[in-house]
Amino acid sequence: MEVLKLIQYLKVGQIVNTHGVKGEAKVIPLTDDPRRFDEFKNVLVGNEKDKKTLNVENVKYLKNAVIVKFKESSNMEDVEKLKGLFIYVDRENAVKLPKDTFFICDLIGLEVFETDGSCLGIIKDIISTGSNDVYIVKSDDKEILIPALKSVVKEVSIIDKKMVVTLPEGLLD
Repeated sequence: MEVLKLIQYLKVGQIVNTHGVKGEAKVIPLTDDPRRFDEFKNVLVGNEKDKKTLNVENVKYLKNAVIVKFKESSNMEDVEKLKGLFIYVDRENAVKLPKDTFFICDLIGLEVFETDGSCLGIIKDIISTGSNDVYIVKSDDKEILIPALKSVVKEVSIIDKKMVVTLPEGLLD
């Protein structure tokens, strides 16, 4: 039996620029609730292969960004070296999700089936629209946009890497 391998580290932000001259980083949040940055004492900063632990000293909020001051960054040049890198948290320290909600990284790659058993394709990406997410499902010959609504999504099994949906009438036309 195949053992389910979940992603160990979850991306919660990306460092996009410096902020000021005292070592603050401008971060675009990749989480539904940017205020969770208040809870971080330390985070992992890096890319998929190489990460290092940095200690969070202070957090401020701008319109669409979070300003993070790391204890290890005392000037603008320190933060310049971090530009483009991601901020990760260990899955164990991630926010606990309500029932029937999932991390995006766990949904990407799921095979999507209609209730009659026909395969629609694989979730390749997810668009957050504000009102509801939209799954981008690709097969060999087409791409389908499926709304992430309870009336559409009937079953999700991360373990089986499978989602079952009932498509709204006219969606494939």
